[in-house]
Amino acid sequence: MAVPVITILQMRQWEAATWASGQTEADVIRRVGKRVAKRARKLTREDDAILVLAGKGHNGADARAAQEFLDERKVEILDVISPADDLPKLQELLGKDFALIIDGLFGIGLNRPLDGDWQKFIAAVNASKIPVLAVDVPSGLSCETGEPMGAAIEAALTLAVGAPKTGMLAAPAWAFVGRLEVLDNVGLVPCPIKSELHWTFPDDFKDYPPLRTIAAHKGSFGHLAIVAGSLGFHGASVLTARGAQRAQPGLITLFTQEATYYPVAAQLQSTMVTIWRPDNKQFDKASAILIGPGMAAPDVPEELKNTVRRLWRDFPHPIIIDASALDWIGSHALPKNLIRVVTPHPGEAARMITSTPQKIQSNRAQAVRDISRRYGNCWVVLKGHQTLIGRSEGEIHVNPSGNPHLAQGGSGDVLSGLIAGFLAQPALQADPGVAIRYAVWRHGYAADELQSQGGNWAVEDLLAELGNPV
Repeated sequence: MAVPVITILQMRQWEAATWASGQTEADVIRRVGKRVAKRARKLTREDDAILVLAGKGHNGADARAAQEFLDERKVEILDVISPADDLPKLQELLGKDFALIIDGLFGIGLNRPLDGDWQKFIAAVNASKIPVLAVDVPSGLSCETGEPMGAAIEAALTLAVGAPKTGMLAAPAWAFVGRLEVLDNVGLVPCPIKSELHWTFPDDFKDYPPLRTIAAHKGSFGHLAIVAGSLGFHGASVLTARGAQRAQPGLITLFTQEATYYPVAAQLQSTMVTIWRPDNKQFDKASAILIGPGMAAPDVPEELKNTVRRLWRDFPHPIIIDASALDWIGSHALPKNLIRVVTPHPGEAARMITSTPQKIQSNRAQAVRDISRRYGNCWVVLKGHQTLIGRSEGEIHVNPSGNPHLAQGGSGDVLSGLIAGFLAQPALQADPGVAIRYAVWRHGYAADELQSQGGNWAVEDLLAELGNPV
C-alpha cells in the first residue's frame, strides 16, 4: 500500500508507536540491514568488495547489520567516530577496488551544519566516484529542506526506511538522493500518519488492470479518439497511437492533419487513421479523447483549437490534453463528474499558471494544486523526476519508477497514449486516479527494465517493453 511522505517529527512519532507496541529497535535494525543487503547484492557481483561507513547512531547500526547478509561479498566496515582521525583510514580504503559504498554515517536526526572535518571526509567519499547506497538518507542532507548541511553524500541510491521524508523530494535534494526507494515492512507498525503526498509501490497495482471477462468484445473496452500530428511532427502521433495500443482499448481512431495523413497512415495498422475536419461528428462514438501530441506546427487550424475548448467544456467522457494543446484549453469551472487530465512537463506547467519552471520545481505539489484548480479540478500529471499525480484536493501520489533515459523525444507521447488507452475503457473510468497512476508507473517501470538490460535503448524499445508482463 502507498505510504505517506512524512516529516522527521512524524517519523519519530511512528517509531514511538512501534516501540510502544512491544517491537524492539534491535529487530527493526536487523530487518533494515537484511533489506539493505538484498539491494546491495543486486548492485554488485559475487566476490565484489563493499565498504560500509558506519556512524555511531542508529543509521550506523542499520548499515552494520547488512554485513550478516552479505556472505558472498567482501565487506569492510569503517566505524567513523572522529572524521579527522578516520580520514587517513578512509583514503587508504578508497584506494582499494570497492564496487559499492554503504553510507550509514548520519541519519535523519542531523540538525546542525557539518564542521570542516566532516566536510573533508564526505568530499573524499564523493571524489572517489564509487557508487554509494545511502541508508535512510544521504549523510549530511537535511530531511526537512533537502539542502546539504555544509556537505552531503552524493548517493546513487537512497533506501528510505519506512517512508520518504519530505526533504528528499525537494529539487535541491535530487543530486544527493539519486534514485529513491522505500524499505517498507521492516517491523514498524502500520503508519499512523496522514499526509498530502503518498509514495507509490508496485503492490498498489496488484491485479490491475482487472481480468477481462470471457465474453468481452471490442465494444467492451471503449473507442479512443486521438487528435495528433502536424507537419514536421507526424512521428509523435504514431508513438501516441502505439502507446495507446499497449493499454488495449477496443478501438483507436487517429485524427491528423491532411499534410501528415500519408506518413502516419503508412505506419499504423490496427489504428484507424483519418483526416481531421471541422465539419463532421467524428467524436460521437468516442469513449475518450486525447489531444495534443505533435501539434506544434504554426499552421494548426484555429477551428481545431476552438473545438478543443468546446470539447473540454462539454464532452461527457474523459479528455486527456498533452503538449501544444495545453495552451488551448480554457480555465473555467467544470461539472464535478467530468474526467479531465492534463500532462504537462515543468515548462508547460509554468505557462498554464503564468509562472516559471523554476517556481514549478521549487514546489511541485503546489503546482499540481494550482493547475488543477485553474482548469476545473482536472487531474494533473506533472511529469519529470518523481512524476506527481493529483488534483486540487485530496492525495497527491508520487511515482517512483523511471530513470533519466526517459529524457528523449517521444517518451511523453507514449505516456499520454498509454494514459488515454486506459481511460477509454469504461470499466476503468470508475476510478480514473488509479488508471492514471498505473499508466505512469508502468511507463517508468518499462524504462527501468530496459535500463537494467544495459545498452542504449530508444522510445521504440520502450513501446516493445510495455508489451511484456510485469
